[in-house]
Amino acid sequence: MRPERDSHFALMFAVMLTIAAGNTALQSVLPALGRSLGVRDAEVALAFSVSALIWVAAAPFWANRSNRHGRRAMILLGLGGFSTSLLLCGSFLVAGINHWIGGTAAFLFFILGRVIYGATGAAAPPAVQALVVGSTTREERTRALTLLASAFGLGTILGPALAPYLTLGALGGVEIGLAGPAFVFAAFGIGMFVATRRRLPDDRGLSGEAHGAANAYPSIGGQSSGASITAAIAARSTTRIGMFDARIRAWMIAGLVMVHAQAMTGQTIGFLVIDRLGVPPEQALGATGLVLMMGAGASLLAQWGLIPLLNLRPRALVLVGLALAAAGTLLTGRATTLPSIATAYALASLGFGFVRPGFTAGSSLAVGADLQASVAGKVTSVSGAGFVLGPSLGVALYGVAHPLPYTAAGVACAVLLVFGWRMLRD
Repeated sequence: MRPERDSHFALMFAVMLTIAAGNTALQSVLPALGRSLGVRDAEVALAFSVSALIWVAAAPFWANRSNRHGRRAMILLGLGGFSTSLLLCGSFLVAGINHWIGGTAAFLFFILGRVIYGATGAAAPPAVQALVVGSTTREERTRALTLLASAFGLGTILGPALAPYLTLGALGGVEIGLAGPAFVFAAFGIGMFVATRRRLPDDRGLSGEAHGAANAYPSIGGQSSGASITAAIAARSTTRIGMFDARIRAWMIAGLVMVHAQAMTGQTIGFLVIDRLGVPPEQALGATGLVLMMGAGASLLAQWGLIPLLNLRPRALVLVGLALAAAGTLLTGRATTLPSIATAYALASLGFGFVRPGFTAGSSLAVGADLQASVAGKVTSVSGAGFVLGPSLGVALYGVAHPLPYTAAGVACAVLLVFGWRMLRD
């Protein structure tokens, strides 16, 4: 790449990293916030389920409009929505922390703030992809898009890792506390907005034929599936394939079960840490961040290190991953100390890290070139669907019995392992 393109790519990488890290940082502190405000666990899960649902609906809309309105405008829209949402969410949480409004009211307003993020934050990733596609040669493109997608994965590590250190004390007599990460990442988002506005040229009317793809919702443990990369590279086509077409049905089922198991366990892990360690919510934040960081790191270890080293076929990736995920989730539900929780959750995340690219690649290899974009869209939809229903389902099961979401996820992965052994073909 030319120096100017390198500079633009570095900026786009930072944009993707900021969006993912900000979202997962807020997710990592929310269980502690909910408990400290006396809010029911189900309301905490609802905050992110609503946001994910709107993101899934909005992502294709914005992906189809970056050509019309320009990539720069869409990136600015996404960053503006991201920053505005965090500022509003942080303000509503501060109002609850300082007892200006009740905890439930604070979370209801918080959900409204998350609606802004879900509706507009999805505009940035496909525009970023399209900008990179349009500025790279065919030989450079796959490497560039893969590196760009890794920003989401890095964000899932950095967000929870930094969150415990971003809690703030009283400012001007107003207690900020656990709402601190929202304000800090809002500041990062504003910085990215200003940098993008200054350094990227206005490309309205100059968009060309480079296209980005809708991205799955950035969530804890929800690293990029690679589907967006496939769609961004693939030629546009009107050819479509059904979600449960015989060629991809088994892969779609595997992906759907996997992402729900991952979302259920990821969303409840903060509550599990608080309850198993028996400490106040504020004191559990560092432990929760450690567990989430180890989980995200294990998943990235699978995708960046072990998978290239082992060179397994998609079917083997899914089967090995399901076995690891089943063992890890079952062990997490029974763990009682921080080291055991962190180790078991990392094992489960390692398994999910194998399954995600396995079902993505298996779906892609099951069809011809004319259906690649359509299949990539299905994979992205499946990846996002788990974070719409999974968090609420996991918290509901957790309310019945603390080990239940982990037991359910482990059993589901074990059953899917038997199903995959018989039905998956590559």
